[in-house]
Amino acid sequence: MKHPSHSIWLILALIATLYNTVQCYTITVDAHAEECFFEKVEADTKMGLKFEIAEGGFLDIDVTITGPDGAVITKVERESSGVFTFSAPTSGKYTYCFSNKMSTMTPKVVMFNLEIGEAPHKPDGKDDGDHNKLEDMIKELGSTLKTVKNEQEYMQVRDRIHRAINESTNSRVVMWSIFEACVLLVMTLGQVYYLKRFFEVQRVV
Repeated sequence: MKHPSHSIWLILALIATLYNTVQCYTITVDAHAEECFFEKVEADTKMGLKFEIAEGGFLDIDVTITGPDGAVITKVERESSGVFTFSAPTSGKYTYCFSNKMSTMTPKVVMFNLEIGEAPHKPDGKDDGDHNKLEDMIKELGSTLKTVKNEQEYMQVRDRIHRAINESTNSRVVMWSIFEACVLLVMTLGQVYYLKRFFEVQRVV
């Protein structure tokens, strides 16, 4: 028979897993600018970054992730979206930077998630095999739920982007149609005026 404290611990572990460190941000990176974020973690901690450009220019940006020693872990250029996961090789401060320096005048709106896993568990010799297996299942469930939540958020962003593109395209089509109508009207009036002047000249002659 399991001790009541064992069940309580499992419930707390599930809550802790579901509310693991996931930080969601939406920022604006100006032209010729760079925005950086920092996280201090222990060695072997799982870390993740997921981003997508919501607005601005060609929907691209440069992303760099560096470790505590300044070594570049990941670097991509002119990407619209991306997902990066890795385990921290050493303890210290990790830096995530979004650079819009290649843009001359267009700011970019970036939506991204920083996910920091739990620090690696140090075994104390008191946990049994069933306990560890159940804990792993709880963590996997929590990770799946967070993934579903993040995907829903990004689908909303994509829907907003596509809607904005459609509205912009429709506006351009309307403006072009108005421009063509104005050109045709001017040409018609010009032709009428020209013919009127032509017949007036003929009558005088």
